[in-house]
Amino acid sequence: MHELSITQSVVDAVCERAAGRPVHTVRVRVGVLTAVVADSMRFCFDLITEGTAAEGAVLEIDQPPGAGLCRGCGTAFPLTEPVVLCPCGSADVQVTSGRELEIISMRVG
Repeated sequence: MHELSITQSVVDAVCERAAGRPVHTVRVRVGVLTAVVADSMRFCFDLITEGTAAEGAVLEIDQPPGAGLCRGCGTAFPLTEPVVLCPCGSADVQVTSGRELEIISMRVG
């Protein structure tokens, strides 16, 4: 359950930036190819924020879909699995979306 450590890192960063001010909302972008389960992350968020400036805050998760661009044939195509393979059969693919894992915004005050 790597969501626990990932969420802990998010909460640590948010609380540090909030500098003691109450946090109301945290918005993160977690691509579908990261293998992070959004419901698990929400569960961990509620546990980890207890007793912190982010206690009671709402965690909003954007999950951009996976996408790839074949360097061989130039085809852009959706990716649904971490296994990266172009429909033409080439494995020379640039992942263009779906691996994001970042804090987008937070509302404090």
